[in-house]
Amino acid sequence: MDNYEKYMNDPDIVDEPTALREIHAIRLMLHDKTKNMTPEERAALTRSDAQEMIDKYGLNVKRRTPQEMLDAV
Repeated sequence: MDNYEKYMNDPDIVDEPTALREIHAIRLMLHDKTKNMTPEERAALTRSDAQEMIDKYGLNVKRRTPQEMLDAV
């Protein structure tokens, strides 16, 4: 049984509709993946996952510097 199936068969979510079970299973997987990370490690993981999606789908994303973010407020 792969990791995804383990989460999909979690007793706490097994009685939910399939779409909701999938969402909860993904959230449980992410929680287990990141629960012992520091905030810096989580931010780095989020950035790398986002960059992977940007590259995979060829997205054109405008990045702002921290100062630009402050100026926008």
